[in-house]
Amino acid sequence: MTKDNQATIQLPQWPTVYGGPHSQGKFKTMPADFIVNEQLSFQPEGTGEHVFLQIEKSGENTEYVARLLARFAGVRQRDVSFAGLKDRHAITTQWFSVWLPGKADPDWQQLGVETIKVLQVHRHARKLKRGVLSGNDFEITIKQWSGDRTQLEQQLQKIKNDGFPNYFGEQRFGRQGQNVNKALELFNGAKVKREQRSIYLSAARSYLFNQLLAKRIASDNWNQALNGDVFIFDKSNSYFKAEQLDDSVLERVKKGEIHPTGMMFGKGESEVDTEALEIEASIVNENQALADGLLKLDLRSARRALRVMVNNLQWEFQDESTLSLKFSLPSGSYATALIRELLDFNI
Repeated sequence: MTKDNQATIQLPQWPTVYGGPHSQGKFKTMPADFIVNEQLSFQPEGTGEHVFLQIEKSGENTEYVARLLARFAGVRQRDVSFAGLKDRHAITTQWFSVWLPGKADPDWQQLGVETIKVLQVHRHARKLKRGVLSGNDFEITIKQWSGDRTQLEQQLQKIKNDGFPNYFGEQRFGRQGQNVNKALELFNGAKVKREQRSIYLSAARSYLFNQLLAKRIASDNWNQALNGDVFIFDKSNSYFKAEQLDDSVLERVKKGEIHPTGMMFGKGESEVDTEALEIEASIVNENQALADGLLKLDLRSARRALRVMVNNLQWEFQDESTLSLKFSLPSGSYATALIRELLDFNI
């Protein structure tokens, strides 16, 4: 039980869509098994008060690097920004910005940490904001793979052609889903640090989204247009409400040009109606404590695609038990959501 006798939430095994994993394997046995390269959606201008740093890190988490940069530059931690969190158990290349108005750059090569390399340094007029990425490139090595190769390659081809469910990955929820339960404690009055508060609120909203996506998968309409749906453009954050589900809308959904969306729950009128609203309302009713807590803390609602299309998906067996995957995903989508369609794994 959490505080005030609130029942704890256990993360379920959310359903897959291509027959379930029939292979086994391991990845992240070492950082080099999971390589991520972050792609900015713009080019730094070359002048301004903010220093943009492209950093390669190995076995370190994003917030640790941000604290290190703040100490090294002699600034507050709030003066260091990044576009997104990156996995600790990986080799990742990502961007940070440090606000240094009227100050010269320190010698960034003197950070003195073997696991962190500064690759590029540029100035820019504005700080780096969350989510301003075009996407992420992944190179993933699956070791100790076993299973039916023909079936695996059929599943990979389906993912390449038709996309996969845009679940939030399990890392979003903390070990054994503890971040969702920490959100419940926060809603019940627990005091938490500012940076932890954001993590817990994100986990709560992500849990509701995954529950919604799972329900639509169970109804076999996660990648289809329902009456009342709001649709998002592929590789974009722009979305729209279709006046009617005419042949044009249905064909664009089929081609992956637009996707049905799910709620990132918060304040504001629901933008869906009829069938889509009925499903979303059922998720809220089933998780009233989370929904009420999010409303109380004044989070605004948003939308997220239920489906994600993978770009440049390639696969190769290096030997009988080593599988290499390369692909690109838009910002906010999880490589682990793709991999869970294929195999049982130990993260």
